[in-house]
Amino acid sequence: MIHDPNKVYIFDTTLRDGEQVPGCQLDTNQKIEIAKALELLGVDIIEAGFPISSPGDFQSVVELSKAIKNPTICALTRAIKGDIDVAAESLKYAKYPRIHTGIGASDMHIKYKFNSTREKILERAVEAVKYAKTFVEDVEFYAEDAGRADNAFLAQMIEAVIAAGATVVNIPDTNGYCLPDQYGSKILYLKENVKNIDQAIISVHCHNDLGVATANSIAGVLNGARQIECTINGIGERAGNTALEEVSMILKTHALNLHTGINSKHFTEISGMVSRMMHMPVQPNKAIVGKNAFAHSSGIHQDGFLKHRENYEIINPEDVGLNSADIILTARSGRHALKHHLERLDYDIEKINIDDVYERFLVLADEKKDITDDDLLFLMSNGETPSYLNGYKLNFLQVVCGDLVSPTATIKLQYDNEEKEAKAEGNGPVDATINAISSLIDKDITLKEFTIQAMHGGSDDVSKVNMKVDYEGKSFIGFGFSTDIVKASANAYLDAINKFL
Repeated sequence: MIHDPNKVYIFDTTLRDGEQVPGCQLDTNQKIEIAKALELLGVDIIEAGFPISSPGDFQSVVELSKAIKNPTICALTRAIKGDIDVAAESLKYAKYPRIHTGIGASDMHIKYKFNSTREKILERAVEAVKYAKTFVEDVEFYAEDAGRADNAFLAQMIEAVIAAGATVVNIPDTNGYCLPDQYGSKILYLKENVKNIDQAIISVHCHNDLGVATANSIAGVLNGARQIECTINGIGERAGNTALEEVSMILKTHALNLHTGINSKHFTEISGMVSRMMHMPVQPNKAIVGKNAFAHSSGIHQDGFLKHRENYEIINPEDVGLNSADIILTARSGRHALKHHLERLDYDIEKINIDDVYERFLVLADEKKDITDDDLLFLMSNGETPSYLNGYKLNFLQVVCGDLVSPTATIKLQYDNEEKEAKAEGNGPVDATINAISSLIDKDITLKEFTIQAMHGGSDDVSKVNMKVDYEGKSFIGFGFSTDIVKASANAYLDAINKFL
């Protein structure tokens, strides 16, 4: 068997080990949808299930074998002939089938799980591989609890199963016990002490009970393993498995002369798909795919990031399927981050009283955990304090309207330290207010769009008004907020006008 010595094969077990988590069970159609996404992602092997465990699992492996063309489809078994028979039957439609069989390798498992001896366990391991080999060419053997197994006996077992026909040998740290140097040393020991090790690929399968699954997997690869068994979002039994997205991006980010076939741009999409289907939320600070993985809230970090992205990011967000990093506005954010968001909202920083806006921003940020775009727009359209260095400010607004009265608005506008007053009628209170403002500004402005929406709901809620105006062939959007929709409309109109003055 000839392999690229620098390629690390990605073995995804989301649909087998990941699905063993209580509440994460999937039906066959859901498994096929995820499997197709894994195929698009570029995984090399998909462990589709444990066919002997249930009729549903058996059928899922059958259907996945029909639906998936490029990756190898793998079925798990114990070192039992009946398991292997069922696995072989489930894989009959697979273009590239693999049977994954194995048995415990640690003295603890041999004594307390199998009530057996090393000699008998070794014999069962060899028999299982030989039997699986009669059905498929590609046979993977797992030495369960290898992380706690005696290295000399483990080497003896691995040498024997390779001689029996195993093409891949899986060295699981089943309980997530090992430290990275211990696990890496174990893989190196096998490389140096198993005579026929060059006839098989060494695979790593690490659990995250102590939070070192990813580190252990990379340690294994650095010491000669060339297959990583992992799951999307790191889901799996207990504390989970090695996260596929983490090991892939480590190999992509570091110059280790190793590569995978993974298209990392699909990570964000498939992470969300698995999270939704399996009802397993992704923690916000999860590496690579957590919502905060590319979010910056500290003022020092934000300033450094905005000056040069690589100051605080070692991965480009676009490489994992995100449009950009997030600059999160909080009470810890500085002026640089505030300016960044205002410019994103089409405000000209040169025209804005940034000190005024920043002081009001800090007051609001102390009251709220995160500042949204609507919060910024509210700050910018707040008529109580001028946001613009030389902009119009609404000092007074009075509207009279009713069934027997023509809607009339009286306003006072302040501009360049001078206050002017105007009165106008209209077909409604908002129209009257706009007419009054227009009479004072005296420019050829055309109102193109006007929308009102409640921020959260209820008759006493703050209303958000969006206005789009045209002036000299260009369009400008203004925003206004108030519990009074007429005042909100006036603020939105003035906000748009202040943007082009």
